Amino acid sequence: MATLLAMNTSINAQTIEIVNPRFSNDINGAFLGQILNTSFGWFRTLDKEQKEAYHSSMILALEDAQPGEFARWYKNDASGTVRVAWQELRTNGICKRLHISLIAYNTIKNIQTTACFNEVDNRWSWYN
Repeated sequence: MATLLAMNTSINAQTIEIVNPRFSNDINGAFLGQILNTSFGWFRTLDKEQKEAYHSSMILALEDAQPGEFARWYKNDASGTVRVAWQELRTNGICKRLHISLIAYNTIKNIQTTACFNEVDNRWSWYN
């Protein structure tokens, strides 16, 4: 089911960060760490089981959660929540604003995004 989410989304930079969040190492201060992590690709990502749990929580939030409700997950020392902040019905679908919080590798990552479902092509599209 998690594969369904990745396959039925519009691909852009925001989608890649949502589908495969990256956690950077803290090295000698935040600024230097960011430069080194970006330059050398020292990012960690969720393992396969963690990613499946995370994707399942996003699907649950998109498909079933109402504004204010959470979908939670925990797997192999990583956890997170996906909260629906608001939703809006549109003529050809629905949009939901998601507040995503992830904890992995002793790092907290917060992502906010909007996903809109288009009933014409049965696809979720991601927006900032």
